[in-house]
Formats: sequence, structure tokens, C-alpha cells
Amino acid sequence: MKNKYIDIMEKVLSAYNYEHIESYFNKVKKETLSEHGFPRLTANIGILIAHKRRLDLLPIFLEMMEYCCKTIPTVLAANDFSVREIVCCLNEIEKSEDIDKSYVLRFKEYLKTIDPYKCYNVYAKTPEDTVYNWAIFTALSEFFRQKAGLCDSREFIDIQIESQFKRFDENGMYMDNAESEINHPFVYDLVSRGLLTLLLSAGYRGKHYERLDAILKKAGLLTLKMQSVNGEIPFGGRSNQFLHNEAWLASICEYEAKRYKNEGDLVLAGKFKAAAKKALSVIEAWLKEKPISHIKNRFPIESKFGCEDYAYFDKYMITAASFLYTSYLNCDTSIEEGEFDISPDSFLTSYRFHKLFLKAHGYFLEFDLNADPHYDAKGLGRIHKMNAPSQICISVPCSGHPIYNINIKNPAPLSICPGIINNGDCIFATGNESKWEVINYTNESAVIKTEICGKSIFTKYEITPDFVEITAESDSELLFLLPALYFDGKNYADISTKGNIITVDYQGHQCIYETDAEYRENETLSANRNGYYKSFTLKGEKQIKIKITLI
Repeated sequence: MKNKYIDIMEKVLSAYNYEHIESYFNKVKKETLSEHGFPRLTANIGILIAHKRRLDLLPIFLEMMEYCCKTIPTVLAANDFSVREIVCCLNEIEKSEDIDKSYVLRFKEYLKTIDPYKCYNVYAKTPEDTVYNWAIFTALSEFFRQKAGLCDSREFIDIQIESQFKRFDENGMYMDNAESEINHPFVYDLVSRGLLTLLLSAGYRGKHYERLDAILKKAGLLTLKMQSVNGEIPFGGRSNQFLHNEAWLASICEYEAKRYKNEGDLVLAGKFKAAAKKALSVIEAWLKEKPISHIKNRFPIESKFGCEDYAYFDKYMITAASFLYTSYLNCDTSIEEGEFDISPDSFLTSYRFHKLFLKAHGYFLEFDLNADPHYDAKGLGRIHKMNAPSQICISVPCSGHPIYNINIKNPAPLSICPGIINNGDCIFATGNESKWEVINYTNESAVIKTEICGKSIFTKYEITPDFVEITAESDSELLFLLPALYFDGKNYADISTKGNIITVDYQGHQCIYETDAEYRENETLSANRNGYYKSFTLKGEKQIKIKITLI
């Protein structure tokens, strides 16, 4: 398993040919370091070289590493992220027979000159400061620099860690939204907790160790509940649907596997091992596509489809390799892998993350009860079936006004969602004007009350052994909205209707909607990070029933 992480890192790096690396380096030399993408690329090349991979890149790597180590102490260029990765690279190449030790000594001398109060963009000056997860990156960078004998930053590290305790909710999930007490992105929950697992795994035993470890243990168990049956992290918020997402999931699972091995619970340790492997399978599947892309769609890379402006290829492609290396560091190969756990389960997050997860019979449902409208939509935003393509039904909602790039204008938010007719208009409960409340839930079903325009809808969602059944009821005429995958950037789905059945055929699989309501196909396409979706509006008197089958 440990070597597998290195194998996948090498596959990620293959997305950068020599000309691309050389061009990137020349650009950085001309403009100087401005962000962490280039040091991240440099570090991962070095790690692979230390593992006898990509020795063809050794000459340019030494130049890149020289430049990074010499420049980082002198410029503000998101060094909060970069220093840890460069030091990890140093640790690896120091063991390499292919690199003269004089290089390592010189690189270390450069990094000894770092002044944390001048080198890092964001850090806590006191424990009361609010600086969000940049302080975790900074603490980790200084811890690895200290561990390498390049500084003594114990006080600085403890201040950064102490500043973070107010960022965890009651479930130990990390709240990263600086502008609101809700709408915290799931990627940044995982990134923040993943960084802290690495901090503890690497040997931090400062005064905050026990408190940190207790938080990670609590949230770690919930991580298994939130991982879909296809191995993916939850949708929600920024930086979602990139290949690096599941790398952090794997890192957390590797750490928790070690925890439970040490506690003597080998069954639970094996479950975490299997969860890590399943997360890796997501990355591996996308890396088989040509050309390799950093996001889960097949649109041309240069289109930046599905990407925020900051999430460009040069930075976010190599980020998958970078985060896989944290999983490598956390990995204990002595733990026997168990079966991937798809037994019935459920989890309702705190209101700060506003998600409900249900898992049973090979299906996985994820509801957003109070979505960030810039990224998502309220409603049932994900139905996964084990081994079916994640996006064939829907894997992430379509925002009405996405901040990330799409090349069409979305007409409205899109999820699997009820609605009503108000003054002749079709109004769906996907936006902020609606209110969602979970009345009750089990592992296999949930009843959710939706209020919109003064009217209430009660919807039961039930996972059966063969399909997902939805029954919506209201005192008046009722609507329901269904998505249908149309185009992933390369491949079209075949959407057909016959009687009361709507069928989506895609890559040898089917999403089948069967309903007792009349329906019509909506005229305008919608887009999420995965591609284009058509949609259907269902209409019924006081009740609508829907069966959703993925095969």
C-alpha cells in the first residue's frame, strides 16, 4: 500500500511533460515565486527521484530545488504551504544515492535563514487571533523545519495550534468559512484535519497534543460515515471535485487505522485501511483518462471548466501528488486491510455543515439542507450507487450562480428537489427562500419537511435493496425536479423517455427514473463541476412518487 502512493504520485507527475516543467520554471524565474504550485511541483519531483523514479528529471530538479530553497526565505509566496513540502523533499533526497550530499547541506543552510514572522503570509500572533487553516499549514511547516534541525519554533507552533481550537464544531469538523458561521467547505475540513494528522504522526507531542488527538478521533469516525460508497468525499463548497480531494481522505483514514491498531481494535483499523484504498481508487480511475486532468470532468484543461480561478492545472494537478505523500507518511503497512464498509449508516452534521448522509444497500444519499448558493443547491444533491459512475444521477448540485467557471449560464439551481406552483410560477426549494428540516431519519430513510412560499411539503426518501424511493406530499399541487446527465466534456449520455420512465444511459450504466406524475423536459441546460445536465419537472396533485434505480 505504501508503494502504491508513490506509484500514483508518479502517475500524477506524468501529466507534466519536460517542456511543461521547463516552461513553468522559466516563468517563475522571470516573475519570481508568487504561490506554492511551483515549490509543490519541485518537492514531488524530488520525492520521486529519491524513490528511484523519474531520474531523468534530476538535473532540472536540482536547479528547481536550489531556486526554491534560496528564494523562499526572501519572498512572501504562500510559503505557509511550501516549506513543509520542501523539507519533506529534503528528508527524502538526503537518503538518496543519486544526489550528492553537498546539495542537501546547501539547501538546509538556505532554509535555516527563514524568519517565520517574515516568511509566512498568515500566522497567529496570539492564540486569540482568527487566521483559519493557514495557521495549520504554517505550524506544520515550522514543525517539519524544526524536526529537521533547522530551527526551534516550539512556541510559534503552539500559538498556531491554540488559535485553531475555536474552529472545530461539536463533531470535531473544521469550520473554515471566514464570512459565515455556516457553509463551511468539506474539502477544507478534510485538509485541516489531514494536516493535523500529519503533525501528530510526525511526532508533535507539545502541550496541545492530547486535545488535538481527541478532536481528530471524534471526527475520524464520522469521516467513514461521510465517505460515499464510491469512495468520494462529500460535495459542498469550494475546491470540490478535484483529484486531490480523496488524497486527504486517504491520509486521515491511514492515521485513524494506526490509531485503532495501537488501541487493539484491528477490525476498525482494517475498515479505515479499506476506506483509504477506496479513496485511492477514485484518483486512479480518473488518472486513466487521457489527457490527465486535475478535476472530475472531461472538458479541455485550458477551459478551466468546473474550476475556481485559483484552481488552475499547474497548481492543482500536482496537489494530488502532494497530498498523496501525506498519506504515504501516515501509512502503516503492517495493518491488514478489511472489507470496504457499505453497511447501513447515517449521519446528520451540525447546522454549520447542514448535511444529512444515508447509506444502505449499496446506495449513498447526501442532502444539503442550507446550501451555499455560490457552489451548491438545497436538496438531494448526490445519489451514488456502488460501482456506477458517480455523476450518472447527480454527484454535486448545480448552483444558480456558481463562482467556479462554467461556459454556460445556469437558469436556476438544480438538485433532486420538491417544489410548488405559486401564482402560476414553478418554484423549487433549491434556494435560500426555502427552509429544510429533517423530521426523522434512520440509516435507510429520512422524512424532510420543506417550506416554500408559505406552503409545506413532506418528503420521504427511502433506500430499498433495489432502488431509492421518494414520496412527496403537500396540500396543493406539487412539483419535483430531476437532473439527467447530458455531457461530461467528452462523452454524451443518451436520455430517453417512454411512458412513465426516464432513462439516462452513460458508459454502460443506467439511471432510471420511474414516476406516477406527469413530466416535461425543461428547455435549458444546467452545469455543475462534472458537466452539463438536462432536467425534468414532475407535476402531481398533492402527492408524487419516484423510484430511482442505478445499474
